Amino acid sequence: MREDYQAVWDRCLRLIKKQVSAQSYKTWFEPIVPKKLANSTLTIQVPSQFFYEWLEEHYLMLLRQVIDQELGPQGKLEYSIIVDKGNSPQNPMTVQLPGQHHTAKHQKSEERPLQNPFALKSLQDTQVISVLNPHYTFDNFIEGDYNRLAKSAAQAVAKKPGGTSFNPLMIYGGIGLGKTHVIQALGNELKRNFPDKFILYVSSEQFTAQFIEALRNNSIQDFSHFYLQADLLMIDDVQFLAGKEKTQEIFFHIFNHLHQAGKQIVMTSDCPPRELKGLQERLLSRFKWGLTADLQQPDLETRTAIIHSKMAADGMQLPDELAQYVAYSVDTNIRELEGVLISLIAHASLNKQEISLSLAQQVLKNIVQDIAVEVNLDYIQKAVASHYHVSLEQLKSKSRKRELVTARQVGMYLAKRHTNHSLKSIGQYFGGRDHSTVIYALQTVNDLLDIDQPFRSSFEDLQQKIKFSRNHSRKA
Repeated sequence: MREDYQAVWDRCLRLIKKQVSAQSYKTWFEPIVPKKLANSTLTIQVPSQFFYEWLEEHYLMLLRQVIDQELGPQGKLEYSIIVDKGNSPQNPMTVQLPGQHHTAKHQKSEERPLQNPFALKSLQDTQVISVLNPHYTFDNFIEGDYNRLAKSAAQAVAKKPGGTSFNPLMIYGGIGLGKTHVIQALGNELKRNFPDKFILYVSSEQFTAQFIEALRNNSIQDFSHFYLQADLLMIDDVQFLAGKEKTQEIFFHIFNHLHQAGKQIVMTSDCPPRELKGLQERLLSRFKWGLTADLQQPDLETRTAIIHSKMAADGMQLPDELAQYVAYSVDTNIRELEGVLISLIAHASLNKQEISLSLAQQVLKNIVQDIAVEVNLDYIQKAVASHYHVSLEQLKSKSRKRELVTARQVGMYLAKRHTNHSLKSIGQYFGGRDHSTVIYALQTVNDLLDIDQPFRSSFEDLQQKIKFSRNHSRKA
């Protein structure tokens, strides 16, 4: 019956939607049409061979997990690929994706999904449980001011797990900023350095679900024994343990045992430990024992570098102008940035056209609202030079004349307020100055705005000119 396969695929989509960005979901999963369900095999129709290959390369593990969860270990997935959209009847090419039980002997241990792990009692068996994405590495993790501490700490842990003061290591930050990438890169690096180590990566929701299953089956001892064998335990999104008292209780004892045994614990959350709600105080105090490192929104230069890196990984190159346009337009998080790039690739491939600025504008207008000519450093410098009646050369010069110093400091202040450039980049743009000079400029302008009325009036006039120009460009 149609309701059967449609209902199964709808449940799969609900699971998938939680693990991918909104744009990735819209681009790669909404177009899929379920066709039939027979003998635990779900057939889905995809628009093209390219579409099928992209799913296989980027979402194979995710699809395998959701099919396993919905159809059980015997579940299989088949693709029906549209070869010809004409009116003549065509037999669509069908490619079968075997279920987990067909590929278990040939899979790498990092690629196998978690499945009732607490029922496995030997270390030899449990070594197949780590679900690490091999694409997450430190080599393809673009470093910037916003993530340098987290990356450095993770690399140190990968070299000496349990042997640094970074135990536990807590990585926190907003959605799509790279928390999972950092800790999975740590796991992949540690696996290379110490192939005999038992590495266990699990989300807090998976941990809770396994614990509930253990309670139901009266196998708490097996559950605990399994987790206590880990040399590296990574818990993703620990904030979701909030309010689950019994789950927190078992995690507390596992945490204590592993820490006392010199094993490494790594966690992620969406906020620092002091802001976590609904968790026991004794857990929160232990979260603070090691190092807490945050991930912030990447600046413009880092976003541009990420764009070039991700496109290069797919064998493509973008002109700097186009990469910067996308970086300017998407300043929220890396996941949304990836979604835009995926959409660009998909549109270019499916429509057989080159990736261009016009295509990027077409894709972005449906994703990012109010895209307009950005207030960039060049514009700010020109506006400041005009307002203070100085030349651009004078603004960037080494001169210490009072009127030039004031104009330069105001320019740096506006650059920090209206762009995503780093302090180092702003300093370089204003005559090769270092970041400490920019910090001093920010403090000076803030002080003058508080105490100097004529200065504040002049500054507000300049600010209004910038806002007017920006709004005018949007209306145009």
